[in-house]
Amino acid sequence: MSGLVSFDSLIARLGLALAIGLLVGLERGWRERAEPAGSRTAGIRTYGAVGLLGGVTAALSQALAAPAVLVAGLLGFSAVFAWFKQREEAQDGGFSVTGVVAAMLVFSLGALAALGEVHAAAAGAALLAGLLASRETLHGLLQRLSWTEVRSALTLAVMTAVVLPLLPNRAIDPWGGFNPWEVWLFTVVMATISFMGYAAVRLLGPARGMVVSGIAGALISSTAVTVALARKAAGGERAAPLAGAACLAAMTSLLRVAAVTLILRLQILTSVAPEALAAALTFAACGGLLLTRGQASGAASTPGNPFELGSLLLFALMFALISTISAAVVGRFGGGSLVATSALSGMFDVDVAVLSALRLTDQGVAAGVIGHGVLAALCANAVGRLALAIAAGPASFWLPLLGATIAAAMAGGFVLFTTD
Repeated sequence: MSGLVSFDSLIARLGLALAIGLLVGLERGWRERAEPAGSRTAGIRTYGAVGLLGGVTAALSQALAAPAVLVAGLLGFSAVFAWFKQREEAQDGGFSVTGVVAAMLVFSLGALAALGEVHAAAAGAALLAGLLASRETLHGLLQRLSWTEVRSALTLAVMTAVVLPLLPNRAIDPWGGFNPWEVWLFTVVMATISFMGYAAVRLLGPARGMVVSGIAGALISSTAVTVALARKAAGGERAAPLAGAACLAAMTSLLRVAAVTLILRLQILTSVAPEALAAALTFAACGGLLLTRGQASGAASTPGNPFELGSLLLFALMFALISTISAAVVGRFGGGSLVATSALSGMFDVDVAVLSALRLTDQGVAAGVIGHGVLAALCANAVGRLALAIAAGPASFWLPLLGATIAAAMAGGFVLFTTD
């Protein structure tokens, strides 16, 4: 009876190996469906047979307890298939190894299925078929990518996969404020958010209108967006819709901080989200009202770079410095000093201030106190952003922004004092 169960299981696994080959062969055969019969090395039937061949070879190697059978089978099949593909490419005058690699993967996935790793084999087959089917999409993406974007993606990958694992995950200062791994992790998080915001703009195409410009730009820096809009207003563009876009940038900044809090310190979210959402909704309402008063001239520009490595390193340095100072001050004067330090650092960089406050949960500071520190950083950043707008733009730009900022502060303050 046990032998029957084992036999049935092997049949099912070989069936999966055949299905894997047919799935990949469906994509390969559809792509070459217009070619005359017999002019191609492999189609849907051949790939199905390749998957089954991998399954049978793996079953034989397992039954004989000889892994060399599977290794020899894969090498022999790969050599024969590559020889046929070489003849095909010579006839067509092309150069592509994709078909050979795909066939080797089908053989290997079929073998994996026969050896019992059915979930991994099925998932691998789906991913392989999806990758092969996305050729035009991926090639089109490469055509649209600039070297700056590729470099930024590679930089982010190195930051995450190479640098982060090498850093010590412990505080190295007397106050417990400077943890290199944690500082770099938060830097990677901010770089990822900036990159995702940039990618969203690129996928949408050139942004048209101040709505897209304000929201997408604020995913990188709401302060930079506000200053850029103020300069446009100073250059003669209509101020009302530009101020509306600045309000949307402020709204996005608040929502971004709420999202970072949700990702990194969920327990702090209830101390931040109600006030931040109330202020964000107020900014949204003011922005919508200002945008309806006129149209801004010109199309919104796409940010030139997802992030600069120099700016990221400066961010990490500032974050490490302020985290250490905050931990030292809190350790000396207690949690009540966090609000003051967050407000001071928030004038310069809200992300640094917020992340420095959030990480103090590891120092035993109460969630409510940290939440107040985050809110203080947001308020201070709004004041700093408004000061830059006054310096860079005309009164017709910054007066509406001032009114919206006051209204947002009142909305957040009302929620704060009614829920405490």
